[in-house]
Amino acid sequence: MSAGYQVLPYGDCAVLVELGSLDAVLELSMLLSGGDSLGTATARPAEVREVIPAARTILISYLPGPGVKSRIREWVAAAITVGTRGARVGEDSGESDGAVRSGPRAVTLEVKYNGADLAEVAGLLGRTEAEVVRLHTESTWRAAFAGFAPGFMYLVTDHALLTVPRRTSPRTSVEPGSVGLAGEFSGAYPRSSPGGWQLLGTTTARLWDAKSPAPALIQPGDTVRFVRVP
Repeated sequence: MSAGYQVLPYGDCAVLVELGSLDAVLELSMLLSGGDSLGTATARPAEVREVIPAARTILISYLPGPGVKSRIREWVAAAITVGTRGARVGEDSGESDGAVRSGPRAVTLEVKYNGADLAEVAGLLGRTEAEVVRLHTESTWRAAFAGFAPGFMYLVTDHALLTVPRRTSPRTSVEPGSVGLAGEFSGAYPRSSPGGWQLLGTTTARLWDAKSPAPALIQPGDTVRFVRVP
């Protein structure tokens, strides 16, 4: 992980860590969610409430108190140092960021590949529809960050073979459970909404349950596999 970053004030009780790439966000987010992985001298400050990753930033909210912001800056700097040295946090060592759960998990989504844009995606990539489905299901995806709608996760993988542009004309309504691609990301719509992603298919998984202690089925850091069903 590159050491280039900024920690900026974000209101009275938060800071925004600006980073140079999505890869840096993914690594730092895992380090900051890794419990005691940074050592007791730079442990997560007790006042930290949430660690929220985005495409190029991480928002850290906290409870007010004397010296809290300075301790958070030191905590972030320690994590950057660990990341620069090449350390990694194991999948099972993460803490939840405000949700009731044990840490990153493996999530499987069953998908019926009947999407309205499957043929167009195949044409954009110079592949057959079957090849697109094979690439999508054989790839391991990682939840990078949430956005757009409650329960909507931006998923990334370790290759660019499925990178396609968003639709030039977004739909006014996309059905819940729709699975699609946009840029380097894949994702699934948790509810009906407008959207410009290229739709590959649909899943019946309940992606957002407001009554659950952990409403989002997929959370940052989770790995996701798509499985084709008839």
